Amino acid sequence: MPLSRLSAFVAATLLATSASTALAQESAADRSNLTIGVGAAIVPSYDGSDDYTIIPAAAARGKVKDFAFWTRGTSLYVDAIPNTDPNGWDFELGPYVSVNLDRTGRIKDDRVKALGELDTAIEIGGFAGISKTGVITSAYDSLTFNVAYGKDIANAHESYVITPSLQYFTPLSVTSFVGTGVSAEYVGKGYGRYYFDVTPAGSLASGLPAYSRAGDDAGFKNVTVNLTAGHSLSGDLRKGWTVFALGAYTKMLGDYKRSPVVDIAGDSNQWIGAIGVGYTF
Repeated sequence: MPLSRLSAFVAATLLATSASTALAQESAADRSNLTIGVGAAIVPSYDGSDDYTIIPAAAARGKVKDFAFWTRGTSLYVDAIPNTDPNGWDFELGPYVSVNLDRTGRIKDDRVKALGELDTAIEIGGFAGISKTGVITSAYDSLTFNVAYGKDIANAHESYVITPSLQYFTPLSVTSFVGTGVSAEYVGKGYGRYYFDVTPAGSLASGLPAYSRAGDDAGFKNVTVNLTAGHSLSGDLRKGWTVFALGAYTKMLGDYKRSPVVDIAGDSNQWIGAIGVGYTF
């Protein structure tokens, strides 16, 4: 099943939200915990597609002796700085790895399919960020900003991706929460060339016009906004079962949205919806 970086990130944000809210409410004595989630999402079949597919989604978030870790789709983050500040500040710094499956499988559009399946990119790098619990509405809401950098080591796009994101979550009560966020992707020349350019040979095979501008410069590929909501089935967000839902909108930008795989075969407006359940131990 093809799963783009964008689709993976947003679908799994849904699952990670309950974990984020639960962890924000844990007492300082709870140095280790784990939330896992599963769900389903309807997402574009590739970044820039106007065809949609239903995918499974899974995520985990937790901490071991104050060292936090979490997944976002096909990405894993490990925070090497322990979260011990009693005033609610959390500084994040650690390794990051992501598997990019965009256009590696079942592509619905025949023209894009004729361009051929792409190789899986494995991006390794790091991230840094800052989070504050107890910001606006209560002692338990949280605001987080971080930036991740990953470089492909699998000889696929052979370039880099920088992903800044800003997320805000607030519990409405002991049993429910809402959240919102915005993120973007800044990609290198090789990334744009690999996923969005159309070579003359590809043009002959697909009928799409040749296109080479996406690989001319690095730039912002897209921006995404999302809304999430959840409700505890156990009566307490800090433990037991939670159900949640997410909606998101992404806008492709610049030379990437002008690529024939988006402008002709797809759509620069991308929509995602997801539902799921999570369990906090």
